[in-house]
Amino acid sequence: MTATTRRTGFRLADLTWTEAADLIGDGLPVVLPIGAAARAHGPHLPLGTDRLVVEAVAERLLARMPLLVAPSIGVGYHPAFMDYPGSQHLEAATFEALATELIEGYLRHGAERILLLNNGISTEAPLRLAAQTILQRHGIRVASADLPRLHDDAASDDERDTSLLLAIAPALVRLDRLGETGDLSTDDEPALRVLRQPLRLTPEERPGGLLNRSGAMADASAATAEKGERLLADMVEAIAADLQQLWSDL
Repeated sequence: MTATTRRTGFRLADLTWTEAADLIGDGLPVVLPIGAAARAHGPHLPLGTDRLVVEAVAERLLARMPLLVAPSIGVGYHPAFMDYPGSQHLEAATFEALATELIEGYLRHGAERILLLNNGISTEAPLRLAAQTILQRHGIRVASADLPRLHDDAASDDERDTSLLLAIAPALVRLDRLGETGDLSTDDEPALRVLRQPLRLTPEERPGGLLNRSGAMADASAATAEKGERLLADMVEAIAADLQQLWSDL
């Protein structure tokens, strides 16, 4: 069975350029996963947590829909965590330009439908600007899904990330260090209702930074693999439903 006749999802990295040309020519949407491959998540989770999660979601989507999943963008705009060793961060304009150029590359090859699968919060604004630039330059409306916004439970981001990793790659979770999470103290911070200030977490005292020695902002000890599996299933279901509304041939 050839790549041009089989109607399931594919990873672009696994294809030859001729197979990619055929599938792009067939009109399959290109999914661009975005998730940090090097960002602190506390002492119990790997730096690559965001990438692992977004790639797991992408894998589940391509298993059920005719999509082309592009190689992930593993770097992004993460100013709040840049002081933790191993964490990598691009300036917002650099990240926006990177995303824009990658999208334009797929458009140049004939793609007309693009989904940004974003697993980050600080990356949202630069990606919105990139999508707007694509619309203005090419008349293409890029779709986006922000995974951190797809949760409606009361759990913290740290608990959700830990649950997701327990479901995806449990061997990478340092369970013996879960008790070190949630050491961020905001006692000296004003209780603002409508005003906002930028955030920079630091493992050591630094002017303008919020001391957070663990790199995790909240307690993650209630995380379970079962919660993570439910989160994954719910995210995939929500995204797939919207994709079928947006592109009815999927």
